[in-house]
Amino acid sequence: MKTPASVATLENLGRVQLSKSFFMRDFLYSEISQIEHIPNIPDNPDLAIAAGKALCENVLEPIQDALGRIAIRSAYRSCAVNAKGADNKNQYKCSRNEANYAAHICDMRDANGHMGATACIVVTSFLPYYEQTKHWQALAWWIHDNIPGYSSMYFFPKLAAFNISWHEQPEKCIESHVEPKGYLTRVGMDNHAGDHSEAYQQFLNSLKK
Repeated sequence: MKTPASVATLENLGRVQLSKSFFMRDFLYSEISQIEHIPNIPDNPDLAIAAGKALCENVLEPIQDALGRIAIRSAYRSCAVNAKGADNKNQYKCSRNEANYAAHICDMRDANGHMGATACIVVTSFLPYYEQTKHWQALAWWIHDNIPGYSSMYFFPKLAAFNISWHEQPEKCIESHVEPKGYLTRVGMDNHAGDHSEAYQQFLNSLKK
């Protein structure tokens, strides 16, 4: 597929179904794009579609099947949109483009030639529990134990929103900008393997009420 250059061709890209619940259009909205008037359109639509399908089928759909509706806050970013977001003068706090290849910039492979994709999501059924407890780790550990297709997660304070990634070479790490900040787990840490259900059982119980 060529890079869309008209409303009709962009509509066709948006109609591409990535999985049973998600379409490419769900990935294309960007506040930075809207405010800065920068089109958020893939330069390589075929790669963006392939990476988006892998993220949706291996990560987003299994979470939604188990926990209910996922709201996508942000997913695909064009190089131009991400570059504006990485400009410190704008305070948008995006990572530099090279760090976002095979992540939010899913129509570019990373430096090692690998494909990947990232979406910032909210699991709506988790919100009541999070608002009461601020225990973001419950969702992080549930995904770690139950969604083998994920590569990385990074949690934020508002709405317990978090970046979640699929990647051809998964990192299997969890980080947070919520206290306690830093790594919750990564390969090599003592807590990485095993069962973590004690951390999320209270959350699961809250879904039954």
